Amino acid sequence: MSTSRKINDIIRKTITYILLTIGAIFCLFPLIWMIITALMTNIEVMTIGVWWPQRLRWENFHAAFTAHPFGQWTRNTATITGITMIGVLFSNTVVAYGFARFKTFGSNFLFMVMMATMMLPGTVTMIPLFLIFNRLEWVNTFLPLIVPHFFGSAFFIFLLRQFFKGIPTELEDAAKIDGVGAFGTLVRIIIPLVLPALTAVAIFHFNGIWNDFMGPLIYLRRRELFTLALGINFFRTETHVQWNYLMAASLFSMLPSVIIFFLGQKYFIEGIAISSGTKG
Repeated sequence: MSTSRKINDIIRKTITYILLTIGAIFCLFPLIWMIITALMTNIEVMTIGVWWPQRLRWENFHAAFTAHPFGQWTRNTATITGITMIGVLFSNTVVAYGFARFKTFGSNFLFMVMMATMMLPGTVTMIPLFLIFNRLEWVNTFLPLIVPHFFGSAFFIFLLRQFFKGIPTELEDAAKIDGVGAFGTLVRIIIPLVLPALTAVAIFHFNGIWNDFMGPLIYLRRRELFTLALGINFFRTETHVQWNYLMAASLFSMLPSVIIFFLGQKYFIEGIAISSGTKG
């Protein structure tokens, strides 16, 4: 490689890294702003031209957590997320495996009908679902936020089906010869091979449920049943917003999602690649 070509490669890489760094700074700016705001007084937050607190007020986090029952709200959020995680992983795995392996009359049509449900916006089904759950007397309980997740999700079923279709059928044929049934084959052979896919589904679901605001807002009335996403809004009123406490509570609420994402970002990105069709 000639010297001029090496210089051009170095310049091109340098420009690329500079642009990526600038882009990363812009993407991280909201998070940086949240952290700085959480360490200010509310007067400093509302003062024009003040970009850094005179003193870092770490006590804002303690004040925010003790002002409202964040411990109870965290347990409520963790309970809903944990139970629905079981339902999502079980139901979507079974249905996706059925669509991937069992070909019967009308199975492709049923799969298309299921995929068509993804085109229905949540606002269309919001009122009918509320009326159903209200008739069942489930409003003001966790049931409307938990039970629907035991009936599968079109997006997750599609994502897992793509993984299942990539597994050689010879493995299942060998299991049949050994006398293993369909469910035993799924549990003993298929699931260990699709753990990356299940991890991706778990991350998608965790982020969606942990940060869900609309569902608890519709179905929960009692303060002790609130989730974190709903409880944080107590720092906002019609006439006043406690920005420092609001940002401190928001940072605490987003911390589990950030940790989960960094621990499983490889599978998260792989799930996006497969669902978008960029990976075979």
